[in-house]
Amino acid sequence: LLGFNTIGRTFALKSIIAIMVLAIVVHVMPFPFITNDKLLIAIFGGFFLGLGIGLAIRGGSVIDGTEVLAIYLSKKTSLTIGDIILVFNVIIFSFAAYVFSLEIAMYAILTYLAAAKTVDFVVSGIEEYIGVTIISEKSEEIRLAIIENLGRGCTLYNGKKGFGKRGETLKETDIVYTLVTRLELSKLQTEIDKVDTDAFIVMQSIKDAKGGMIKKRPLK
Repeated sequence: LLGFNTIGRTFALKSIIAIMVLAIVVHVMPFPFITNDKLLIAIFGGFFLGLGIGLAIRGGSVIDGTEVLAIYLSKKTSLTIGDIILVFNVIIFSFAAYVFSLEIAMYAILTYLAAAKTVDFVVSGIEEYIGVTIISEKSEEIRLAIIENLGRGCTLYNGKKGFGKRGETLKETDIVYTLVTRLELSKLQTEIDKVDTDAFIVMQSIKDAKGGMIKKRPLK
């Protein structure tokens, strides 16, 4: 109901189907026994659990009720979906520690710690935006390379080179700023090197961005 009211009908329908399919597969499909090592089970179990949750979210659905609340709260707070899922499960397993044992609860929390990090990487890490500031004598050529060869937008702002003696007139320069995904960083670096191998480049992770020319445009 929360997913239907806050996200949409398609999301709710996909989630119902995904949860039903998951239940059927877990009930019917035999899973091979691999190891008795609880640490390996917790870490790799968490990784594959997070991978499944992340792929489901990227596909527009969820496979667990708490994930709907996690998606909803992530839009209202600065926490990521993985952070919220982890907080929920830490609370749940803290109570479970009294019913089962503290050791089992700790392994379960470790499982969801691995799952939370995997969820965040699959949902947003693969296409995480990187803000790139480029300072170069050939800023116009770099600007054209970004637009024409990468299909990305960019912004120019005027600055002054700060390395100079007292009283010396500082040289003005255009600074190029652009957003690219993590996967496009190497291509951007290649394009910059073609123009100016001495360009000064600063990169920083961007949590979120909207408006402007965020999505990549087709190259002409």
